[in-house]
Amino acid sequence: MSETLLSSRNLAFELYEVLDAEALTQRERFADHNRETFDAAIDTARGIAEELFAPHNRKNDEHEPQYVDGAAVLIPEVEPALRAFHEAGFLNATRDFEVGGMQLPNLLSQACFAHFQSANCATSSYSMLTMGVANLIEEFGSDEQKQRFLQPIIDGRFFGTMALTEPHAGSSLSDIRTKAEPHADGSYRLKGNKIFISGGDQPISENIVHMVLAKLPDAPPGVKGISLFIVPKFHVNDDGSLGARNDVTLAGLFHKMGWRGTTSTALNFGDNGECVGYLVGKPHAGLSYMFQMMNEARIGVGMGAIMLGYAGYLYSLDYARNRPQGRHPDGKNPESPQVSIVEHTDVRRMLLTQKAYVEGAFDLGLYAARLFDDTQTLATEAERKSALELLDLLTPIVKSWPSEFCLKANELAIQILGGHGYTREYPVEQYYRDNRLNPIHEGTHGIQSLDLLGRKVSMNGGAALKQLMGLIQGTCQRAEAHASLNALRQPLEQLVNRLGSVTLALLGDLMAGKVNQGLANSALYLKVFGHAVIGWRWLEQAIRAEEGLAQGNAADAEFYKGKLQAARYFLTWEVPGCHHELAILEARDDTCLGMQDAWF
Repeated sequence: MSETLLSSRNLAFELYEVLDAEALTQRERFADHNRETFDAAIDTARGIAEELFAPHNRKNDEHEPQYVDGAAVLIPEVEPALRAFHEAGFLNATRDFEVGGMQLPNLLSQACFAHFQSANCATSSYSMLTMGVANLIEEFGSDEQKQRFLQPIIDGRFFGTMALTEPHAGSSLSDIRTKAEPHADGSYRLKGNKIFISGGDQPISENIVHMVLAKLPDAPPGVKGISLFIVPKFHVNDDGSLGARNDVTLAGLFHKMGWRGTTSTALNFGDNGECVGYLVGKPHAGLSYMFQMMNEARIGVGMGAIMLGYAGYLYSLDYARNRPQGRHPDGKNPESPQVSIVEHTDVRRMLLTQKAYVEGAFDLGLYAARLFDDTQTLATEAERKSALELLDLLTPIVKSWPSEFCLKANELAIQILGGHGYTREYPVEQYYRDNRLNPIHEGTHGIQSLDLLGRKVSMNGGAALKQLMGLIQGTCQRAEAHASLNALRQPLEQLVNRLGSVTLALLGDLMAGKVNQGLANSALYLKVFGHAVIGWRWLEQAIRAEEGLAQGNAADAEFYKGKLQAARYFLTWEVPGCHHELAILEARDDTCLGMQDAWF
């Protein structure tokens, strides 16, 4: 079985030993499933990803979309890959059986989709965006909008995008200028410009459903004045057939360093005054609606970063095992056989670092997916609310930590290949370029850190933070049953205890009105918080690995020992280093805050 996308043994470990996916089948919604149906879906995903997505990943990069006669032109391999993805049911993996869905848990849907993200992040992004649009319309759209726009998406005829960014307003959505004027028939006429719209034009689907943020004439200033509109590329008639082209123009394509196979577009709405849009939900409430899709996209970006890191790790591991070079430091005989570079300690260090980063992040991404299932299917409203609070707290971490540290894993993959690593004859340089976009996609590290410290840790009286700390404490207590894990557990406990104290102090600054001071070094806070979370997830994996070893299955012994060594690396090499950042946070260091423009 191919291991170029992700480790099938590691995926089974996560699903069935760490996250207990089979327990989800005891819930009414997933009662028709079992491990056999879960594994069948994963096998199908792996097959399509290997056969139709991975083969054109390099071609996607070398032959990026072209702007021809006002339209985007893609390589021909993209369409059959996306058609196979839809026909296999993955676009609607979590939807009800009654509407043609697979009614899979989100955990399994994400596990399946991870194969496509690893195989070809650019082609898979069209589906990721489309799934987000479908979920948004399903949650907030009117019955008419669902019939006119959602059903064709479910049927695979329409794709979708999110149109937020404008030339003068990147992440500052309160400053958008796109306008929407009410029309006599209840629709609206939009006028404005959007940039960096992924999938904003392509020749694959019959239609494209743009989810557009705009402001009504009576909109109050700031984010409270943003409304959400459905703007189709082609009008849709009452009988579901396509009408004339809407007044949405492809102004051009951007040429990025990575994800080159995904069209990145500049769109003009209403150049001729006839761009028809349809209001979703209530006026001026658009940003709150869009946050559903934005949060889904943030987790999707995090998982994409993980899978690019994972692909680079697996490739560099295979290379290191098969590339002979040099001898051990104590090998003095130049006539002795060369050893594979995996035998060199520094190469093992780089491989172990990659393993710790990507497998730790992979666990967190799937944990977040299972949390989403809990928000939908736990027995009581209180339990579902609690799961949602925890998921909200972890979302900035799921997005940003992998985007930073799985990118570092890609950097190490290049290093292991040496001179080959930065040539285009090998894939690891593309993985790095593709992954370099993710620290910016869907909110930069800085924005995520402000969200984490400025809002998430204190929401609802800190309920989610207290819940997380309780979970980490529970894991540490369970780890006490394994003497071998004491050296791993103790650094995590020390970090979490100090992080808790620092958090209270920083929140005190914010409550006292010292906002700039309290948030000045939020990026450091995000890094430490992320390391604490990943450290927790590694300790969970270590407990499961110890339990697996105790069962005495010889075939899995090497796998479990590898898990324990990666946990040891992260908790004894990475976690203790966070105390440096905590010291800076404790001191309220103002080096960056006090820097003046004129001093640069």
